[in-house]
Amino acid sequence: MRLFPCTLLLANLVPSALAWGAAGHEIVATIAQIHLHPSALPLICSILNYTSPNPDGPQCHLAPVATWADRARFRMRWSAPLHYVGAIGDHPSETCLFPGTQGWAGHKDQNVLGAIRNVTGLLDEFVKNQRKGIHAGKEELAMANEALKFLIHFMGDMHQPLHLTGRDRGGNGDKVLFDGRQTNLHSVWDSYLIAKAIRTTPRKYNHPLADERVEYSLRGTVYDPYLRQIMAEGVLKNWTHEIPDWLSCPTPKGALATPQGQQRIFSWGWLISDRDPAADTDDETLCPYSWAKEIHALNCEVVWPKELDQESWRSSSEAGHEHFYSVDDELALISNQGASVDDLVKPKGLELDTPKYAGVIAKRRLIERLLAQAGVRLANELNLLFAEDDNTI
Repeated sequence: MRLFPCTLLLANLVPSALAWGAAGHEIVATIAQIHLHPSALPLICSILNYTSPNPDGPQCHLAPVATWADRARFRMRWSAPLHYVGAIGDHPSETCLFPGTQGWAGHKDQNVLGAIRNVTGLLDEFVKNQRKGIHAGKEELAMANEALKFLIHFMGDMHQPLHLTGRDRGGNGDKVLFDGRQTNLHSVWDSYLIAKAIRTTPRKYNHPLADERVEYSLRGTVYDPYLRQIMAEGVLKNWTHEIPDWLSCPTPKGALATPQGQQRIFSWGWLISDRDPAADTDDETLCPYSWAKEIHALNCEVVWPKELDQESWRSSSEAGHEHFYSVDDELALISNQGASVDDLVKPKGLELDTPKYAGVIAKRRLIERLLAQAGVRLANELNLLFAEDDNTI
């Protein structure tokens, strides 16, 4: 396990004795950027086919491509099921199965867990060929470009709890209110909670942090203060001791493992195992199933309001999913004071912008923790794939 991103960021802070809308995906990518080993960037930038003209910033940045997979699924319709996973019989908040005795819904392994495994394998094969001096043609370069953009996006999707349950299409079919505005449960988690957090970030985070590596990776976006808060209060402080656990992977029975723990699977038709759900996707360094299982449990614990199981809140009509591809569009939902922006007559429904729901999520720093976990795990995998095999820095 390559842990130099943590070492780089935490060395001066550790005592001597890390599915979302546009903002969420870009924040995950930026946290990953902060933790990238410098030797990983040249090949990443080459694959993305972009070099920044700014000599004072990173050679290239992950955030601008973080939402590409959401836009691409309208022309690459085969990729739509790869953004989520759901178990047959899973029904939070009452029953959380991952996957339970009946397995996953949909086609076997065509889900976000299998997709993360697969695109990682494609990138691993590409990098090995590059290092052997095998010339990459146009097709191979295009494949690597898409695989990298998918990996950046899918790692974020996997850390959005509602992308891990099939009930009511991950909450898309559950009409709710957020500060009086009608939306659905999925959109609350994709956009509203993050938009409110960005709008209500303490003003002190408008100013740069002392950590130059954090500031070097910021891009002057409206969510920069929120990112500083996640790093300063979470990754570099309260969660420092947890980061090794975030990156650790249990070895499942029949896992995809080699002595080095980096065996990858290279096609969409990877092997199937009925014995252990983790065996199809997890090894010693990348374990999407094991990570997602812990995240999925949040659906029963806090994400899915128990009131939605009461007859009085059920509705035969559905609120459409508000999927935003622009951070500005998401932030337009919430005023600078953290209130919903809506001139319409207030509809009826279960209000979630309350101390009991949104307040608990904010107090636990749950959104921030999930974004940080996604970013740190993404960076670690990119470092394993692309960084030179040395311990410099």
